[in-house]
Amino acid sequence: MNTTAKPGIALITGASTGIGARYAQRLAERGYDLILVARNRERLQTVAASVGAATGRNVEILPADLTQEAGLALVQHRLANDAGITMLVNNAGLGATAPLVESKQEDLDRMIFLNVNALTRLTRAVAPGFAARGHGSIINIASIVAVAPEVLNGTYGGSKAYVLAFTQSLQHELGAKGVRVQAVLPGAISTEFWDHAGVPVAHLPGEIVMNVNDLVDAALAGLDLGEVVTIPSLPDHADWDKFEAARLAMGPNLSRSKPAARYTA
Repeated sequence: MNTTAKPGIALITGASTGIGARYAQRLAERGYDLILVARNRERLQTVAASVGAATGRNVEILPADLTQEAGLALVQHRLANDAGITMLVNNAGLGATAPLVESKQEDLDRMIFLNVNALTRLTRAVAPGFAARGHGSIINIASIVAVAPEVLNGTYGGSKAYVLAFTQSLQHELGAKGVRVQAVLPGAISTEFWDHAGVPVAHLPGEIVMNVNDLVDAALAGLDLGEVVTIPSLPDHADWDKFEAARLAMGPNLSRSKPAARYTA
């Protein structure tokens, strides 16, 4: 386990249950004090009391609805002005399983706002300070649908593809400045996410569903290994390396002065 004498403070969004609550436990065990963000104050208080009692760390709750301007601005302000924060875990997100044509527009709008706009604004709030101080970690929870757009709702997949591309760009921009950046791409995880998305997790094949504790432990192991992209279910990381190599190999040919011959014959 990689730790430092004074890890600082980790701010975790979507921290009242599931993946966020497990990150709270594990990061506190690593010595981080915590700021836990979610809409549900009572659930936050329960997680904070449990984690604080088990680890002895300082655990603060910051109730906020990140789909609302007031809540988002509150958390942005804290990230931008608290130099004690050394890690941001962008875990809050919404999903959908229904096809586009069967989805309500207001539900899609809310999902895009939380998965894309809010994540970007929180990252933008904390990144300048991390870069200036020469250290800090940004963990963005994406999804395997970022590279498998045929799975689930396309708007959800598109929002998570944004998270992946955004994280890779952040690594390019901030990696040399001492900032660690990671995108975590879970598959199906046994959390309340599926109930909200429209398909209870009990309806999924058991062989594709990972326990939330295993997911977070694997993600943190990936962070310790220095992975920019962590796919906890992927047996051989070389498969991702090949995927990335193929993408990068296209780079020199993606912008040229003439169309490809097949379009001009």
